[in-house]
Amino acid sequence: MDLRLTGRHALVCGASQGIGRATAFELAALGASVTLLARSRDALVALARELPATHAGQVHGHVAGDMSDTEALERAVAGLARLNAVHIVVNNSGGPSPGPLASAEPDAFQIAFRQHVLAAQVIARSCLPGMREARFGRVLNVISTSVKEPIPNLGVSNTIRAAMAGWAKTLSIEVAHDGITVNNVLPGYTRTARLESIVESGSRAGRTRDEVERGLLASVPAARFADPAEVAAVIAFLASPAAGYVNGVSLAVDGGRTRSLN
Repeated sequence: MDLRLTGRHALVCGASQGIGRATAFELAALGASVTLLARSRDALVALARELPATHAGQVHGHVAGDMSDTEALERAVAGLARLNAVHIVVNNSGGPSPGPLASAEPDAFQIAFRQHVLAAQVIARSCLPGMREARFGRVLNVISTSVKEPIPNLGVSNTIRAAMAGWAKTLSIEVAHDGITVNNVLPGYTRTARLESIVESGSRAGRTRDEVERGLLASVPAARFADPAEVAAVIAFLASPAAGYVNGVSLAVDGGRTRSLN
């Protein structure tokens, strides 16, 4: 099985923590040069120094940027892509705050749409030319199992994640003939800051942390939360040459929690 990414350049968004950080390590271990994108420049500098450099010419860099600042993000990624073609994009950004849909403010949808869908669009527009020239490209979106089954109390997130899934499916059809695949990875309950915010939200409703966590795990056949590295391993496989015929899918990595058949 060909998993090597030697000579490929990956852009990993939300790389300073959680799934993004773990993904950066997985891609670097497979030989990719990795550019890290997140808001904290200091965190990115430190992480770039930690990433393994196992092949001659493998260099890791960083771009400090905010996924919700569309114009600045487009300038930064376009500049990066002009200097060094990007072959792998991992779109990964924090989800909207928990809460019921009925009480969500309109601004919450606008902010989330900009942070996820518009960010993915401007990144794709900048990186697709280099992918087409190389006849190799991977666009990987870290979204949510809510695209298969809406999750209670995540009204805005459910809505925006579904929009991302529609964007990805459409793009996957348009670019497949250029050797480019577009896929979604749907993490289940994973030990990240996002899970922590969900647990804290439940705790404020009068339950203990243990009660909230047990309630979440009751729906997971694997009976545990995922480690970010387990999700990152799936992302790395989809980024590899071995996954060249996997296109337009939304793959749940959730310990069996999602009950839907498709």
